Amino acid sequence: MVKFDIRELNIWFGSICALKQVNMQIESNEILNVIGPSNSGKTTFLRTLNRLNDLQANFKMSGSIKLDNQDINKISVEPLRKKIGMVFALPLSLPMSIFDNVAYGVRMHGIRNRKKLGLIVEEALRQAYLWEEARDRLDESAFKLSGGQQQRLCIARTLAVEPEVILFDEPCSGLDPISTAKIEEAMLKLKQKYTIVLVTNNVKQAARVGDRTAFFLMGELIELDETDKIFTSPEDLRTDDYIRGKFG
Repeated sequence: MVKFDIRELNIWFGSICALKQVNMQIESNEILNVIGPSNSGKTTFLRTLNRLNDLQANFKMSGSIKLDNQDINKISVEPLRKKIGMVFALPLSLPMSIFDNVAYGVRMHGIRNRKKLGLIVEEALRQAYLWEEARDRLDESAFKLSGGQQQRLCIARTLAVEPEVILFDEPCSGLDPISTAKIEEAMLKLKQKYTIVLVTNNVKQAARVGDRTAFFLMGELIELDETDKIFTSPEDLRTDDYIRGKFG
């Protein structure tokens, strides 16, 4: 089932064209990798899916992005971002307790009952593979968690508002191998319930977790296929060169 249908997508920041004629579909309950060298348009593409680029005054878009067959530009920003959560490269913990970090978005949507909040927080932390490490520390400051734990806390905060899509922008870029493995494990479990789009500069990570992989280069979508095929027999020589580390 198609979750996103993207047609003739072009993105400009002033006179700079960041994405050119992107046509693709993202399926429900898949992990789609987005790979490519720096300045290839990966993060621009990701931020366009939940309209974060709208915040920039010189941003301009043509073409269409449909979520469940509805144009995202015809959906109000708040409900759109409730449907499409995002986890950034650096963990953005809030200056409050672990519990309040996870409950923050839920409270913003009007849920105040402590018992209900407790159930939501526990479930979100379980899905983010953090519950066992944090269950006895919920009233402690989130800043006392390690970097990897804070990143999983940010995942839990995103999950608590029950999105349909999770966008990950290099979520493991600053993490150690153990923390990275836990986040990858969480992603593989989460795709049963969510659609995941993962921007990563780690091609080995892409090979481990992605169902399909999109390769971007200089703002163009060069190739999109099953991850196994992309990594073993890509159709475009530029894809093969990037995966083999010849550039990027």
